[in-house]
Amino acid sequence: MSTTMLSPSETTSRLLHILTSRGQSDYIGEPISQLEHSLQCASLASLNGADNETVIAALLHDIGQFLPAEEVRQIAGSVKDMRASKQSSTGKSQSITGDDSGSVGRVGHETIGGQYLLSLDFSPKVAALVESHVAAKRYLCATESGYSEALSDASKTSLEFQGGSMSEDEVGQWKRGEWSEEMARLRKWDDGAKIIGAVVPGVDAYESMIRKHLEERAATV
Repeated sequence: MSTTMLSPSETTSRLLHILTSRGQSDYIGEPISQLEHSLQCASLASLNGADNETVIAALLHDIGQFLPAEEVRQIAGSVKDMRASKQSSTGKSQSITGDDSGSVGRVGHETIGGQYLLSLDFSPKVAALVESHVAAKRYLCATESGYSEALSDASKTSLEFQGGSMSEDEVGQWKRGEWSEEMARLRKWDDGAKIIGAVVPGVDAYESMIRKHLEERAATV
């Protein structure tokens, strides 16, 4: 699904502008900004030897929080059925209308972000990693001793709105999925990317990586 006629360079500039212009607000319930969180997450991925697609996903994993409400509404129609199917497994209704949900942020932002990046011709892997970062928390809560206790208070609060720990059946399905290990690693970098005053590369450090990724994608069409 492609909703853009922008060139790879234009798309890259647009995304980085969204991050820098809309990411200055507080990261919901945490002591740093959303932009600082995204940059720290990308830095952790890079320092731990992740491939470029995973680093890009780490940088953009919360893009669904940044998008203007009008863009979210355009995406919402195409993912409504997907969110409904997730509701059936969690028993919780989740809105993707573009409204913010108080102290836990925009509910469904992971699906919004993943589908938005697909619409910009990012790879399925980048989109899947972005879309999985909430489910990965649920997976780790169910499978890794001590993980849930180590979550920040804000992350524990949002977990309640995200379905809680995975069931045994959900865990089995998760393990059979593609990129499940990368998804879990990205989630741990997400959890660790909340350090006040951390010095990490800025958005410009990822400009060429994102542009090259999109150029390579365009060349395969």
